Amino acid sequence: MRQGLETLVHSDGAPGALASVRDGAGRVRSYTEGEGDRDTHAKVPRDGQVRIGSVSKTFTAVVVLQLVGEGKIGLDDKVEKHLPGLVRGKGIDGHQITVRQLLQHTSGLPDYEEDVTSDILERRYVSPRTALDIALRHEAAFTPGAKGKWRYSSTNYLLAGLIVEKVTGRPFAEEVTRRVIQRVGLRHTYFPAPGETTIRERHPQGYRQDQPGAVRDVTEIDPSASWAAGAMVSTNSDLNAFFSALLGGRLLDKPQLDAMRTTVRMRENDPDHNAGLGIITMPLPCNDDQGRKRVAWAHSGTIPGYGTWTAATDDGRAASVTMTLEITTNEAVEHLQKTVASALCR
Repeated sequence: MRQGLETLVHSDGAPGALASVRDGAGRVRSYTEGEGDRDTHAKVPRDGQVRIGSVSKTFTAVVVLQLVGEGKIGLDDKVEKHLPGLVRGKGIDGHQITVRQLLQHTSGLPDYEEDVTSDILERRYVSPRTALDIALRHEAAFTPGAKGKWRYSSTNYLLAGLIVEKVTGRPFAEEVTRRVIQRVGLRHTYFPAPGETTIRERHPQGYRQDQPGAVRDVTEIDPSASWAAGAMVSTNSDLNAFFSALLGGRLLDKPQLDAMRTTVRMRENDPDHNAGLGIITMPLPCNDDQGRKRVAWAHSGTIPGYGTWTAATDDGRAASVTMTLEITTNEAVEHLQKTVASALCR
């Protein structure tokens, strides 16, 4: 783990890195490397709060699947049923897209994240409906559910959040807080309020590289544009507790957890990484007691300032690693994943 964090700092250029590992008995160890603040040279706070970006999608998927278990949403419901007349565009029609396709990124909906990066960095509030309007200016990537097609798009989870609000009649932030954060007892996890640009508790500063060799502090941003797709704040140990509780059946009944873990191929030439509903499979470089290759369930998250990878195994082990630099290279992604994998194989 320490070697992995050193790689993120010294090879990938992150000012700091932090991690937490949870073993099968629930014991937790935390690690840090580098500086938490490049100006003051303060240490990285152990298990400090970070913006988790798209790891928020796993929380959103859990809320939707809980509502599926309660009979309020069907995975094969069309988006049009819950959001009539809202989803229209070039090759886009809410009559053709199911809730399952939203959660599994098989809807073909275009992504909008690059269009709102300046809003996030310049701390401009963007409502979910405005973000959706921005997304629908683009053309669909493929027909919903097309065989062999998969494309990651935060627009899917924007719509999932809107469906939660329509079905429950409550703000999405309240639902994820009540149904997940409070239920599991995540003391340092929250969904930012509208217009909230700071991080509430102790945290390392987050940075962004605008040009080679130069990084700037982007800790204070407005993540509203990411909303249900990526706005949340948490700690590595809270993420481990969340993933362990999820795989342990504390958040979803078996039919919904089974649906979450039913996967499709993400890339034709990559049989190891497959997408479920809000989680993906991650192969581990070790075998189980029967000599079979072990697999973890994971999600990654990138947002200005931070890059995170979180994963857990069925036997209760979990690991989460964050670098305090927005991820821009495949090498950094690989190093994050390798660090998590090595911890889960120990």
